Amino acid sequence: MPTFFRIFAQPKTNNKHIIFMHNIRKINDDLIYVGASDRRLALFENVYPVLDGVSYNSYLLLDEKTVLLDTADASVAHRFFENVAAALDGRTLNYLVVNHMEPDHCALIADLLLRYPDVTIVSNAKAITMIGQFFDFSLEGRTQVVAEGDTLCTGRHTLQFFMAPMVHWPEAMVTFDTTSGTLFSADAFGTFGAIGGNLYADELDFDRDCLDEARRYYTNIVGKYGTQVQMLLKKASSLDIKMICPLHGPIWRTDFGYFIEKYDKWSRYEPEVKGVMIAYGSIYGNTENAADILASMLADKGVHGIAMYDVSKTDVSVLVSEAFKYSHIVVASSTYNNGIFTPMENFLLDIKAHALQNRTFAVIENGTWAPQSGKLIRAILGEMKNNTVLEDGITLKSSLKQNQIASLEAIAETIYNDLNK
Repeated sequence: MPTFFRIFAQPKTNNKHIIFMHNIRKINDDLIYVGASDRRLALFENVYPVLDGVSYNSYLLLDEKTVLLDTADASVAHRFFENVAAALDGRTLNYLVVNHMEPDHCALIADLLLRYPDVTIVSNAKAITMIGQFFDFSLEGRTQVVAEGDTLCTGRHTLQFFMAPMVHWPEAMVTFDTTSGTLFSADAFGTFGAIGGNLYADELDFDRDCLDEARRYYTNIVGKYGTQVQMLLKKASSLDIKMICPLHGPIWRTDFGYFIEKYDKWSRYEPEVKGVMIAYGSIYGNTENAADILASMLADKGVHGIAMYDVSKTDVSVLVSEAFKYSHIVVASSTYNNGIFTPMENFLLDIKAHALQNRTFAVIENGTWAPQSGKLIRAILGEMKNNTVLEDGITLKSSLKQNQIASLEAIAETIYNDLNK
């Protein structure tokens, strides 16, 4: 039967056999994928919607010594341990490399040690400390602490470790197999979405089906730490990488430059697209109408890249991702309780928290008796680094009037000219 799907029987002490199915994937002669996907999960980290689920990737290296690279989330424990047992095929587990201590990758460490009590945990000092914070078992005699550039020889393979602090936790590291050129990249180069058979990015229409989720993953999970991502990319540039195995999403074995260029651009806070994101917060439709008219004016001038979002019905993780994508952002908001319309305020505070830079903003405010949102929006944008806020703006009092069309046209003209510099 194919190596990725077969019946496996494991003897028990009572001489009965338990029959179970497993789903392992042979990556090469020595490396097996033993991860699993969760399609039932509604919110990743209990905050980000994942309509297509998420994968928890784990890899088993079969050498003279066996090495498991990270575990998985508790939600897939049953399948994960079936996969590991099937891949080991009766062998013992010698090492567990912990690249990242977030529970979606480390939740099963204690259970793993119960099944394989002789395993040695290999990780850096900060991660070892975190293991003691998450679990109560004794680590005495069970760990091997590694630092920047240290190596572990497992027989034919040599693993080298590089620290990746704040990508996106302080203890994060990556592991490079110098023999095969495989980079186990932890949370770097990850993507939201369950794995549906196709394990490799080149088996997918990545641009069409995955890029938006890859960007949403990066911007919301790692986006704040652009400087640290740049440091990791610099380290990676000195390695002869032939494959990238992330902890979420598909494996990369070709076209590394494509995805690395995306990470380079995102982590430099450079827009992917010279275009306009229009985010509007409208209570009764009047602010939305002004945003729609502005979009039509931009289109009439020949602007093709226009994306419109109602902040009340679009999840903020999508808004953050799109803000990282586009060069120009129009913020159109009603005044609410003498402040910024709440969903719009949440969006602005989120892009501020994620350190968005190098964007051009335009502001439209609305208010029936005391328009305040524009001033408050500009105050938040003013606290962000390296952004431009256009002086042109409009204050609506309940609805757009004929004598304000010229002002709206001026905003469209300024944005158009700026896009075509």
